[in-house]
Amino acid sequence: MRKTLAINGGTPVRTEIFPGYNTIGAEEEAAVIRVLRSGVLSKFLGCWDEDFYGGPEVRALEAEWATYFGAKHAVAVNSATSGLYAAVGASGISPGDEIIVSPYTMSASATAAIVYGAVPVFADVEEDYFCLDARRVEELITERTKAIIVVDLLGLPFDVDGITALARKYDLKVIEDCAQAPGARFAGRFAGTLADLGVYSLNYHKHIHTGEGGIVVTDDDLLAERVRLIRNHAEAVVDDMGVEDITNMVGFNFRMTEMEAAVGREQLKKLPHLIEIRQLNAEYLSKGLSGLNGIEPPRVRSGATHAYYVMGFRFDEEKLGIDRHSFIAAVKAELPVSRLRETDGVLISEGYVKPLYLSAMYQRRIAFGRQGYPFTMCEHARSVSYARGICPVAEKLHEKELFMTELMRPGMSRPDLDDVIEAFNKVYEYRSELQSSGR
Repeated sequence: MRKTLAINGGTPVRTEIFPGYNTIGAEEEAAVIRVLRSGVLSKFLGCWDEDFYGGPEVRALEAEWATYFGAKHAVAVNSATSGLYAAVGASGISPGDEIIVSPYTMSASATAAIVYGAVPVFADVEEDYFCLDARRVEELITERTKAIIVVDLLGLPFDVDGITALARKYDLKVIEDCAQAPGARFAGRFAGTLADLGVYSLNYHKHIHTGEGGIVVTDDDLLAERVRLIRNHAEAVVDDMGVEDITNMVGFNFRMTEMEAAVGREQLKKLPHLIEIRQLNAEYLSKGLSGLNGIEPPRVRSGATHAYYVMGFRFDEEKLGIDRHSFIAAVKAELPVSRLRETDGVLISEGYVKPLYLSAMYQRRIAFGRQGYPFTMCEHARSVSYARGICPVAEKLHEKELFMTELMRPGMSRPDLDDVIEAFNKVYEYRSELQSSGR
């Protein structure tokens, strides 16, 4: 029997709201009560003291995180953004230096360079995996390049072999933005531990969370101590600590509270199971959509596992005979919203973020002050291009090819996933309705 697409007035595949994603339970509640009853909500002091490194919950979370991920050091901060800033500062980045970054990521992955007066240089991403393309990175390395900020986009580790080879060849620091990939692995090692410094996110919509928060990991003793200093008013303690290299030792208040740390300790225990469910659900969803010519499920890099922060699919307009927007709008019309995210609409989206260099800060070359610092501070900074077309793969992914869904998160049952699969198959089968309707 022929069906009519919901976007054209037909009956949707499903109207019952999807389950929400909520990892907070009795364990976290008990942890918060424990901290409240202790009377110590934070124990950081911004001077050289035993409490310079924070209270017992923060230190316990750091120790447990380091042990779980196999890192020598873990430093808790109040957000992954703060962690990226601290990692760049700890690496000794100076004004006028260049840092190669991804254009296809959350804005902080690039503004971490700008905070220290460095100039972001955008390299294109891989067509198959959406992470920085090592070949494009090497084309952009100059004598001013001091670091690469890689991003484990959507949950997949970056090209470790390619980027690490470049770092060794050109003596560069590598900072890994692992906000979306805790629990993913490459060659048996956890994402986040694959570079000189790794940064995790504990923001509320990540795999596990503390509301807000982040963790920086490294095996380098000096880098770890410099991150701790930047976290907590470095300039106030370097004299008493006898720190000789005070480059970038202007500190911030990037400190995590005891309640956040206590919640984080409980959340960390749940991570392995949550990742396993995401992987199983993603595999099921990929298999269910594998017969749709022109829709390609996420690829997983050889030697890696995927943490599936979201699932990123490639859309081929030529094979499907219809544009991405019309197709995805029709799929969304077949499905309901999700609990706890009711105002976000159906959790399927087109593209990811507009390539960062197309945003106002880069197009107008204004960050700090009216004179355009750091973009106009010297001739080579002014020569860095932010023109449309510098990263054609990222632009193509954003404008035509990539779509993402969160509908494989824990809480989604097999019948829930079956409804998602049915919605895609229905639209695929009757997509000629969209062509004839002029959408």
